[in-house]
Formats: sequence, C-alpha cells, structure tokens
Amino acid sequence: MAEQFDVTIIGSGPGGYVAAVRGAQMGLKVALVEKENGARLGGTCGLRGCIPTKALLNAAHLYQKAGHFEDFGLSVDNLSYDWTKVQKYKSDVVAKNSAGVSYLMKKNKVTVFNGFGKIAGKGKVEVDLNDGKKETIGTKNIIIATGSVVRPIPAFETDGKQVVDSDQILELEKVPKSMVVIGSGAVGVEFASVYARFGCETTVVELMDRIVPIEDADVSKQLERSFKKQKIKVMTGVKLDKMEKLKTKVKLSGKDKRDKDVNLEAEMVLVAIGRMPFIKNLGLENTKVKVSDRGTIQVNGYCETDEPNVYAIGDVIDTAWLAHLASKEGILVVEKIAGKEVEPINQNLVPNCTYCDPEVASVGMTEEKAKEAGYDVKVGKFPFSASGKARILGETDGFIKIIAEKKYDEVLGVHIIGPHATELLAEAVVAMALETTADELGRTIHAHPTVSESMMEAAEGVHDLTIHL
Repeated sequence: MAEQFDVTIIGSGPGGYVAAVRGAQMGLKVALVEKENGARLGGTCGLRGCIPTKALLNAAHLYQKAGHFEDFGLSVDNLSYDWTKVQKYKSDVVAKNSAGVSYLMKKNKVTVFNGFGKIAGKGKVEVDLNDGKKETIGTKNIIIATGSVVRPIPAFETDGKQVVDSDQILELEKVPKSMVVIGSGAVGVEFASVYARFGCETTVVELMDRIVPIEDADVSKQLERSFKKQKIKVMTGVKLDKMEKLKTKVKLSGKDKRDKDVNLEAEMVLVAIGRMPFIKNLGLENTKVKVSDRGTIQVNGYCETDEPNVYAIGDVIDTAWLAHLASKEGILVVEKIAGKEVEPINQNLVPNCTYCDPEVASVGMTEEKAKEAGYDVKVGKFPFSASGKARILGETDGFIKIIAEKKYDEVLGVHIIGPHATELLAEAVVAMALETTADELGRTIHAHPTVSESMMEAAEGVHDLTIHL
C-alpha cells in the first residue's frame, strides 16, 4: 500500500523546502520529492542560482576592494587571485547550504524521496527513484514547486565552453579574457560584475533601450554610468541575430536601434536571457491543471490550480520569479491546507534585488508606473555621495529614490542603487506594508553614521526638507 501523506511537494527549492518546513510546523505529514542527483536539496537557487552567484559576487567585491586599499591608507603587495580556490569557496558555501536544508528536513520529520516525481492521478505521486526503483506516494494535497530552467535561444545555442548559460558559467575553470553578455537583467549584470572585476573585458548587450529594464529609469541610467566607470561596455537597443564560433573566439552580429550593423567578438559569450517553467513530464495531463501560452501553470490568488488539492508555487506560475516570493507562496499554501485563514500575497510589496556592483533594489511602483496608474506623484531623492558613511566605505555611487503620492503622502515605491542596497530595502518593504507616509518615514530617527540615513533623507526630500543636500 502506498504511504499516505497530507501534502507532497515536488521540488526542493526555496518554495518547496520552505513549504515542507512550515507544513511540518502545522502538524501535517509532509513528503518532499527532489530529482537532483546526489540527494542535494535547495533547488536552482541554492545549487545553481542565488547562492553560488552571490558567493562569486562577494569574492569579486573583496578582490576589487583590495585593489583600492591605498584609498584607505592601506597597502597590499602582489594582489592576485586563485580561481580554483575562488570556485572552491563558492562550492563549499553551496554544499553547506544544501546540507542545511537536508538537516531542516530531518529536524522537521519531512520524508524526502530522491527521484523524479510526477502526478499519477488523483492523490497519487509516482517517483522514479534515483536508485532505479519506483515508488507511489498517496497524498491528500500536491504542491508543484519545480522551478525554472534555462530557455534555449535559437541561433545562440550553448556548448558550455565558448557559449555558456547561467548554469554553465558557474563552473568555469578560468576567467576568460573577454566576454559578451547578452541580456541585462539580474543574471546578466551580476555576472558582468563578477567577471569584469576579475579582469575580463566585458560588454553587456541589451535589446531594450536601457539596462535592468524592469527597474526605475533613473536606476538604469545610474547603473550604466557606474558600469562605464568600471570599464564595462554597455550597448542598449541592440538586437543580435547571428553567432559564429571560431577556434579562439566567438563573433556576434546584429543591428542597433538605428538599423546600423553591430559586430562584436569575444573569447566567451554568456546568454543571459530567458528561463522557462520546468513542467515537463510532471503528469499534468492526468489533471485539470491549465497551462498558459507562456508555459506557466494557471493559479488563483491562493496558488490553487484548476485541479482540486493541486497547488503550484514559484517559477512555474505567473508571479515574479524570486526565491523569497516562492517561499511565501509555499507558506501560504500549506497554512491554507492546514486550515489557517490566509490572504493572497500583495504583489506590489515583493522586493526585487540585483547584486551587481553597485547593488540595485526596489519595491513598489516606479515613477513611470505610478504616473501611468493615475497618481499625482512627488519624488524624493538622496545621493550616496552626500552620505558620510558611504564616503567612509568608499562607495558613493548611487542614490535612494522615493515615490509618494501627493494627496495622502503614501509611499508608492522605493528604488535604491548603491552600497548595501539589498539590505537597506527591507526597511522600505516593512514601511510600505504598514502604509507609511513619506513624512512618517522622514521623521523616523535613523542612526548616524549609517547608509540607512539616506532613506530618511530621501523621504524628507519628498517635501523638499532634505538636510544634507
């Protein structure tokens, strides 16, 4: 007889494993299915995404910082790096994180099945175990948390050597002399920041008219300026359509927005555009689950599919593809299954973070989107060049920008580019969740000297009351 569970989760990324823990905390009997070889848990984020990428970014940041020690009255002789050791550092971080997830499963008595899981009918999940055996799980509820994979791009097929995707670039044996990065979303600008700081001649190519195009336009402009200062070449409004691999280099060609020819060449090309939900062979044909034209599973505000007791979270649904959002979606689902009263997630309060150099972080509406929505907006902006703590750090590029609406003074969006932007954003998320006004945020005492004071100053700037500018 199949083992019976209250909920079975397919996928052990930040959506799946967090849902498993919270389900266990709610007193549910939980099963977690993960196809990764080696019984490694953590999903794309933990194994091939957020965690390893940020480890490389940290190493690159420290290396770049050491190269400017003289600015702080310090000196270092014969500064260099050992790429093999950098990669080991990254891999060690990944291994410890994955082991931590496994520990959490044991601690919370979550049953883990190592293999490929698919829905085999109502209340059934069939697992092709990694040891070659099969097992059928009986379950009252199923959560699909299988994440996303790199989407193949016609004409830019990857080979893992000269042309790589975001998975393959994590395993490079050496830093290339030159690289073209196709795409300037989070993946593109983060890897550009890594390899440029390790001495790779880097060019970022973007189809849209600005880099990090989902961010506020002022942030895009600032990041392009900062990249150029770091000798990262930025090309926007460029459509590449041809690629030719030669023995020691790759040639790319296309057109810019003025229809002029664009020709580039580099030792390596990173294709940093496009991911797609991983729903292949999940047995959805055995259910009433509907899939959109974009390949995402259709759900309501409670992550319920059209099949009763089958839910979907994370990168397989049409919300922002962010690890922290997947986690909260997983928590919402298992709490609902456990009988708790839950509310749909406010998508306007989902923080967005990009760990390039300088860091970029935002929550809520951009200035453009707020105006499109009909708000009469007022903007406060404070540059880190006027921050004492930012000067101490030697990281003065960037600013904090706050968008508020005039009638009630409510903060509609916060956009940060600069030192510790991804950490500073948490204050803005909490403030907006509590429906703060710019006046309240500006009157809240912030410790001195901190970069967080810039949040207070930007909020004061909404009413033209900034002190240090």
